[in-house]
Amino acid sequence: MAEGTLLNPQILTIGFSRRFASYKRADLIFHDPERLKAIVGNHHNPVHIIFAGKAHPADDAGKRILQRVFNYAKDPDMGGRIAFVENYDEQLAQYLVHGVDTWLNNPLPPMEACGTSGMKASLNGVPQMSIPDGWWIEGFTGRNGWTFGEEYWNENGEDRDKADADALYDLLETKIIPLYYDTDDDGIPLEWVKVMKEAMKSVGAGFSTRRMAKEYVRKFYRDALDHVH
Repeated sequence: MAEGTLLNPQILTIGFSRRFASYKRADLIFHDPERLKAIVGNHHNPVHIIFAGKAHPADDAGKRILQRVFNYAKDPDMGGRIAFVENYDEQLAQYLVHGVDTWLNNPLPPMEACGTSGMKASLNGVPQMSIPDGWWIEGFTGRNGWTFGEEYWNENGEDRDKADADALYDLLETKIIPLYYDTDDDGIPLEWVKVMKEAMKSVGAGFSTRRMAKEYVRKFYRDALDHVH
């Protein structure tokens, strides 16, 4: 049954919200539409995916990717499981980074410089599922989220999208979805909650403005002030 725009809070919800630059591959999860339809439309363990973001006006490739994602959100064959939220702004971003269940990040390595949306999501108890690039290379502990695609670097320079998409589907089917729907008698996914707590605990101290500002003061500003005459 199609949920349409009325998303069910009991269903596993994946979030992807950021600038639609082509290297971020917002449409990677649609690489095999038939396999994705089976995943999101599973009658017992369904999945929602929420997209939001904008492409730079001069980025034609990014705009084409955004259009493709938007069209999939309207595709009735996806059963209403794909949502695209328009008019993306800071307020909407705030809702998403603490309102979804897991955060998707699948850039083309090594293009991701950082990935601050994933940090914010993790700080809010939203575990990351990400290609090992940007901050996730340092941030992933094995207990605070999931990584995929690290074994698919192609030395021949061939397109790695299929391999990364297959790895993403495998991760969803074998680990993330079963873990989310494995609940106790009270309907609580205890093992999932452990990952949420680990995400907050592991990311808070190391990936924050407070830590950054303190290091700037200790390593740079203090010495600079000492040399002021």
